[in-house]
Amino acid sequence: MSVEALFGAFESGLIYALVAMGVLISFRILDFPDLTADGSFPLGGAVAAVCIVGGMNPWLACAAGMAAGAAAGVVTAWLHVSLGILQLLASILVMVALYSVNLRIMGAPNLPLIGEQTVFSPFVAADFSNQYWVQPLIVLGFVLAAKLLLDWFFATEAGLSMRATGANSRMARAQGVGTSKMIIIGMAISNALIALGGALFVQTQGGADISIGVGTIVIGLAAVIIGETLLPSKRIAVVVLSVIVGAVLYRWFIALALGSDTLRDIGFGPQDLNLLTAVLVVIALRMPHIKRWLKRKQIS
Repeated sequence: MSVEALFGAFESGLIYALVAMGVLISFRILDFPDLTADGSFPLGGAVAAVCIVGGMNPWLACAAGMAAGAAAGVVTAWLHVSLGILQLLASILVMVALYSVNLRIMGAPNLPLIGEQTVFSPFVAADFSNQYWVQPLIVLGFVLAAKLLLDWFFATEAGLSMRATGANSRMARAQGVGTSKMIIIGMAISNALIALGGALFVQTQGGADISIGVGTIVIGLAAVIIGETLLPSKRIAVVVLSVIVGAVLYRWFIALALGSDTLRDIGFGPQDLNLLTAVLVVIALRMPHIKRWLKRKQIS
């Protein structure tokens, strides 16, 4: 693998680390199976792209994308807590609706950003010679900022209440926690992070596309599972770090698989990305069981 490809996979992994942190909040913290991610990721990208094309500062465009993602998360949570719709079904309804919303926002299936200012533009050389390492460095800044904010938030009273809501909502209500409010706030934060990933993704790719959200939730879940297997911990700071590591490793695995001469010789190529993704997710899901089996073998 070339240095450029290595940095490219690292950049992609960091973007999906934001997605993984969002998935961590919904699936692990709130115990809320949320498929909104497949819609909020392209939503963040679509809003950011339209704002940038319209002349808005790209940093503010990212904030606008986050706000749109947060709104999507609020709608999903509201459908569940106020209308009593099942969590999974509520998220599917919002995900399906967001496809049309994203088309409306962009006005077309795709929206190019070639020649537009992005958050990376002030730092990239005119000949793009440093682009391959500058962009991952800036995305890393976003990821570290998000991690530190999550570490701080989950140590506050509101964060602890949210964790209690996911662990045992009945007990949390008995202690005076507004569980419905916590679910809405948690889903807003979750999808805001995912949408931020989408906003950064379209700026690295040079355009927004309606199909960029396909498989987002699968990648996020895989990153969470890989991270939890490699860095098991109950401490929230370590848990958040683990999903970041899991996302980066996951994208590196994908890049290595696609660049493998052996796989190319037997006919695998870029068109098989979704197949490789599915295989890696299955392996990630089995990793905890394999780890326990190996421990039992060592003891015996």
